[in-house]
Amino acid sequence: QIVFAFDCGQAMCEPIEGLPRIDRAVTAALTTAYVALKAQDRVALFGFAARPEVATPFVTDSRDFARLQRAAAGLDYHPGEPNFTLALSTLAARLKRRSLIVLFSDFSDPTSAELMVENVGRLIDKHLVLFVVMTDAELAGITMAEVTDMQSVAEAVTASGLIRQRALVLQRLRHLGVRVLEARHDQVGTRLLDAYLAIKREGRIG
Repeated sequence: QIVFAFDCGQAMCEPIEGLPRIDRAVTAALTTAYVALKAQDRVALFGFAARPEVATPFVTDSRDFARLQRAAAGLDYHPGEPNFTLALSTLAARLKRRSLIVLFSDFSDPTSAELMVENVGRLIDKHLVLFVVMTDAELAGITMAEVTDMQSVAEAVTASGLIRQRALVLQRLRHLGVRVLEARHDQVGTRLLDAYLAIKREGRIG
């Protein structure tokens, strides 16, 4: 069984190429959810910010896909930081058997990243976790831009630091046993589907 979990906090509300990260995450998740239902996997959605916002029951038939679409439409944008402790403990309590948890999230500061890593790590003993994050092309662009003055130097240094911090957080997740999928916004749907099919072939979904 599979749960698609969405962080609806501040970082996920930031736009990529004109659309919030959360909207792109929902599109990718629903595509894979439809394939999973066709493959007779049980699928649920879970959305959270300061508290859990959306929690669907598991559906088992592709004819119930519209229920997931309606629930996804109820995911809202929240300007504050998400409460990973409350959200992921609530999610864990709902799951009665080993599940694949596909978590869409992002992080904008060390404190939120630390809380995220700590709480995601608690899920690993009982569940398989796939952490999905979209590449920040804007940061990469700043580091590669021509340096023309002190302001551009400062921006490049800051961007490089954020990219290093991001890489360290993702590496920590991998060391915990979390599978990490980092992809461009226009590739995340295809990459997620490929990751699901690979996990399915391994027989690791409960």
